[in-house]
Amino acid sequence: MNISTIIGLFGGIGALMVAYIMEGGNPAVLLLPSPIIIIFGGTFGALFAQFDLEDVLSIPKLVGLTFKMPPTKEKELALRFVALAEKSRRDGLLSLEEDMQSIGADEDPLLKKGLRYVIDGTDSEALRDLLENDVAIFEKHRKHQAEMFSAAGGYSPTMGIIGTVLGLTIVLNNLSEPDKLGGHIAVAFIATLIGILFANAVFLPLAGKLKNILAKEKNTKEMIIAGVLAIQQGESPKLVGDKLAAFVPEKDRAALESFNEE
Repeated sequence: MNISTIIGLFGGIGALMVAYIMEGGNPAVLLLPSPIIIIFGGTFGALFAQFDLEDVLSIPKLVGLTFKMPPTKEKELALRFVALAEKSRRDGLLSLEEDMQSIGADEDPLLKKGLRYVIDGTDSEALRDLLENDVAIFEKHRKHQAEMFSAAGGYSPTMGIIGTVLGLTIVLNNLSEPDKLGGHIAVAFIATLIGILFANAVFLPLAGKLKNILAKEKNTKEMIIAGVLAIQQGESPKLVGDKLAAFVPEKDRAALESFNEE
């Protein structure tokens, strides 16, 4: 579980609600149906107009992704490539067939794909182009997903302003009933409040979180490309380890360096 997402979302909104209550506000007032319908109906309507149906329907899955801690296996992956480099130099590239077959479904498919082409004797430049193209497509797809939340963060405040204008229109139509004006004005401004709140406390932070996850996943994929190419070129295990150390978090590099010295 990604604790930072939980702290950010619930802590941020919770702090605002606590401050609101301390000033004498009633949280139930913020749950009026009409502003909520305007904000979420308008925001998701705009998303459906901008993005494909399949993309918008994947939003719950993407939100769930932000609550999961991305696995950090850079150190294990680097050590794995060092071992593969040692094995390939000792027994030849064809000896990696068994290692390729043992790659699990929960691991990055780029690793299995890269090793398969290495075993098949693919040219180094062609292999680099192939793997880098895969990463570029993956990155484009992930950025597209994050863009939905960024777009929602832009639409939400605008829908709030629209809700406020609609509410003030109702106020102006009821000037003959001054005892009801206060309630109508409050409802009008609640729409802006909810729109700005969800844009800055939910939609935009989740867009940033997805981009951070993408950065970590891309780092892993670039590490796989570097490792696969190093093995394909027959580099020494120590050189492979030194190359991949740049992709490993600094706190884990000592273990990799000590392994290389053995």
